[in-house]
Amino acid sequence: MAGGSGSRFWPLSRKALPKQFLNLTGKEVMVNETIDRLFPVIRREDIFVVTSAAHTELTFQMTKGRLARDHILGEPAARNTAACIGYAAMELIKKYGDGIMGIFASDHYIQKEEAFRSVLEEGITLAEREDKLVTIGIKPSFPATGYGYIRRRSPESLMVEEFVEKPDQESAERYLASGSYLWNSGMFIWKASVILKQFEKLLPDIYESLLAIGESMGTAHERETIERVYPSIPKISIDYGIMERAKDVLVLEGDFGWSDVGSLDALGTLYPPDKNGNIVHGESVCLDAKGCIAYGEGRLLAMVGTQDLIVAATDDIVLVCDKNRAQDVKKVVEKLETDGKTRYL
Repeated sequence: MAGGSGSRFWPLSRKALPKQFLNLTGKEVMVNETIDRLFPVIRREDIFVVTSAAHTELTFQMTKGRLARDHILGEPAARNTAACIGYAAMELIKKYGDGIMGIFASDHYIQKEEAFRSVLEEGITLAEREDKLVTIGIKPSFPATGYGYIRRRSPESLMVEEFVEKPDQESAERYLASGSYLWNSGMFIWKASVILKQFEKLLPDIYESLLAIGESMGTAHERETIERVYPSIPKISIDYGIMERAKDVLVLEGDFGWSDVGSLDALGTLYPPDKNGNIVHGESVCLDAKGCIAYGEGRLLAMVGTQDLIVAATDDIVLVCDKNRAQDVKKVVEKLETDGKTRYL
């Protein structure tokens, strides 16, 4: 899934070049790191990317031969993750008859790739055998309040009892202590036919739209149908629409150094801190600065006597933000949109 705008990662993530196309680790752009870590479990010729129709050509260029052009599926409108996943499932049904789908966000970071692939293989075997929805939960390493949680029936169980929204600090500490809760990673494994049956049962209006799109696939009317039908699909996430309502969802525990790199304060997962807890990318001078994040491209950042600040600089924007309010950066994007200052988006 590569259709997001990465608004909480502004100003580094922009409409013309959203987060999944940024090289944050210094190794590769994020979408390519996501594709590459799937080998050899998933064959290169079986990998698809769903992205904005406006970014299909950019995706083809940025992935540098990793994908066949017809494996880049362009959404004419952003309709959240349920539509994205349903569209991909219908494409796989039409191309393969059926098959196991693995759903991955294009902008996550995974430190221990071999451990990730081991869990992925286990999930594929489980989805083949059980005909159920399988998700990967992350073993929590601290009482995070920025992630949703998955509650298992017991610490050893594969059965999901419920999905839980982002908690307050007290609840997060209780979840961690219980051993029955995992972070919700948003990674899923299932048969294409199984998830489409769930759409038919739980999201019948979206399912009808997917059927119309599926019937047009491979015909001269495919693109016209997608552009006509897709924007009318209700906006809903796969979590709200299906996962929280489906019965007998299974979860596998993963412990492989995962981060969704959702906002600028998550840069600490990519870069080691200095002796004062500062995370620095690019040229900088930090004097009596503690617990800060400085990310600059092509310019010097100087921080004096600061604590727990984020400073992110691009050619045309400088963001200064309290580290504890990193999630609110998306509100700046919303304000710029409201004020018509689209050149900064």
